[in-house]
Amino acid sequence: MGYVKAKDGTKLYYKDWGEGPVVTFSHGWPLSADAWDGQMLFLVQNGFRVVAHDRRGHGRSSQARSGNDMNGYADDLAAVIEALDLRDATLVGHSTGGGEVARYIGRHGTERVAKAVLMSAVPPIMVQSADNPEGLPISAFDDLRTQLFADRSQFYQDLAQMFYGANRPGAKVSKGILDQFWLWSMQSGMWNAYESIKAFSETDFRDDLAKFDIPTLVMHGEDDQIVPVKDSAHKTAKLVANAKEIYYPGAPHGMTATIQDQINKDLLAFLKS
Repeated sequence: MGYVKAKDGTKLYYKDWGEGPVVTFSHGWPLSADAWDGQMLFLVQNGFRVVAHDRRGHGRSSQARSGNDMNGYADDLAAVIEALDLRDATLVGHSTGGGEVARYIGRHGTERVAKAVLMSAVPPIMVQSADNPEGLPISAFDDLRTQLFADRSQFYQDLAQMFYGANRPGAKVSKGILDQFWLWSMQSGMWNAYESIKAFSETDFRDDLAKFDIPTLVMHGEDDQIVPVKDSAHKTAKLVANAKEIYYPGAPHGMTATIQDQINKDLLAFLKS
């Protein structure tokens, strides 16, 4: 565990556990690498080496004033991969991290990549436009920015309810899961989190997805209130050649925590396939 310097000098915190085939993890907004601990420990116990970094402006990484966009995020992932000389890696991205993985492949190719996993991921594009009429209106993302600026602590507490589906009748989500979401979110810089909303919502990943030439798994919860499955996973699977798809009935955006055992089982099966 330590730090890697990005091209612009930004310090990127990373953790590197275990030995074996390499799996990298890119986290969602506005969290940190810690959001993957349940998957990382499981894979270490099953013979894998796992690497995860805090995105710039998040967690323990520097709160950079620039580079808070998908090109910057992808280049930071490349900096970690190259600094650790990772090869034949499986890249796993959740939510915004899925966009990071897609843009990495779009910008840096698959020379060092064996497989990819897009989990509850934002590609191909979230915002509504003339050529993406099914997307979410820009007003939805403007509202996120307004709430973040007005009272980010309360905003993150409220967002956690939707993130994990705790607002659904009969949901069983522990207070601990909700509290850790708030803690991780509050560790992100306000400027970085604010800028990242544009990055995850308005970036068009369609050209990036067309460059996927490695086995790819698309995983998504069917009750995702953050990134609607019909506007993301279903479309992504059509753009990535021979993508494998797994959909989870009733699962929320934060399914890595709410159905951790099932996600781990399916992830391990794909890694071993």
